[in-house]
Amino acid sequence: MKSRGTSGTTIALAQLPVVKGAVAENLETHLAYIQHAAERGADLVVFPELSLTGYELELLEQLALPKDSEVFSTLSDAAAANNIVVIAGCPLVSEGRKPQIGAVICFSNGEREFYAKQYLHEGEAVYCSTGNASYLCTVNGTRIALAICADFANPAHSEAAAAQQADVYIASALISEAGYEVDAQLLTSIAKRHQFPVLLANHISNTGGWQTCGKSGGWNALGELTVAANGTEHSLVLCHVSQGVLNK
Repeated sequence: MKSRGTSGTTIALAQLPVVKGAVAENLETHLAYIQHAAERGADLVVFPELSLTGYELELLEQLALPKDSEVFSTLSDAAAANNIVVIAGCPLVSEGRKPQIGAVICFSNGEREFYAKQYLHEGEAVYCSTGNASYLCTVNGTRIALAICADFANPAHSEAAAAQQADVYIASALISEAGYEVDAQLLTSIAKRHQFPVLLANHISNTGGWQTCGKSGGWNALGELTVAANGTEHSLVLCHVSQGVLNK
């Protein structure tokens, strides 16, 4: 049997408005959501793909952030002040290569880690380079694997998470209304195949030319949609994972 977390972890999925290329403005919105998530008892708050900038591929090179960016320091301070783990979407500088679609993971003790998307969506390779390593962290004894959007469309990604004995698989994504049913089926199948809950943090804004659909939520290990946002409302969706079981 898998090793499962015993204390349980409350995860907040953030559906927030994002302004094109406005890092400072988006950062302020993130800080408000971080505080709100902590007030509601969350141990971890997860934002959608490229949440700090919007999904603006043509702007990635100029918006890409180095790992010592003050933006990340501000998020780390917020994680510490609110005793919460923060996963935010951002373009990352990749030395000598195109920028990466990434995520910063800020822990409440001040530590900071990064993940770069491994599998790109059609057209993204023009603007981006790929990451080469999976990402898993432990929060309150729960082993959490992170995917960024098209990662979950490649079976190898979730298989790697299962091999690492993940307790939950979280996709930080951009999904449109037209694409939701197909992607929801993929996430359902991942949950059923690997017998772990699968969570989705999606955009609600019009970003990168896409009208996104929200519907952030989670599927249990049977592939059943257990918790979901009400469409595109500004919200935090709270999911509790304990010993591989997903509850509201």
